[in-house]
Amino acid sequence: MAGKLGAIAREMPVFATLSLFERTQSSHWRPKFGHCQFPPHRRRCLSQALRMAQQDAQNGSHEVKKPTTKIARLHENDDVSGNAAPFFLVKKLSEKAVLPARGSPHSAAYDLSSATETKVPARGKALVPTDLSIAVPEGTYARIAPRSGLAWKHSIDVGAGVIDADYRGPVGVVLFNFSNVDFEIKEGDRIAQLIIEKIITPDVVEVEDLDSTARGAGGFGSTGV
Repeated sequence: MAGKLGAIAREMPVFATLSLFERTQSSHWRPKFGHCQFPPHRRRCLSQALRMAQQDAQNGSHEVKKPTTKIARLHENDDVSGNAAPFFLVKKLSEKAVLPARGSPHSAAYDLSSATETKVPARGKALVPTDLSIAVPEGTYARIAPRSGLAWKHSIDVGAGVIDADYRGPVGVVLFNFSNVDFEIKEGDRIAQLIIEKIITPDVVEVEDLDSTARGAGGFGSTGV
């Protein structure tokens, strides 16, 4: 990480550097907190990044270290649900839980896996546990969507797929089986996808009338089948 930040610092345009940092009497650089209104946790991030970049520039190191994928405890002053970096936080509730993972670098969704053996009866439904609890960034929600292979090959669909940003309970997946045969699920099978989507939540304002449009009240096929 230090190597990567050092490389960025060395290649950063002068005007961008001077706009965010100032030189002290001891010939060190520090963020211009007086000119840039950063919240406290952003100030800590900038200071840490600057220290790492300076250390890397002195050592001449170009090594990029892989960050850890598990955070034991977040800083007590960090606001995870607010202005912090947009991490997707996941907690395993049992040893059977499988961390969500994307199938490719450009995949929109994270695969969700079953934590137990389950049967979805023919023309029926089942609640499949994942033994995970999650926290998504503020301004987003998690949507559970069906897997295309299960939908096409086994007629398996997903229901009740909205997970709010403030929900901290276990994540379960409601599966519907529209086929005429039972669908068997093994522990660890991928059963659905989880997509993190941005949302807006404007205040509700009651009005006496709405603006007119060319379409008006037309619906339910009024524009064509």
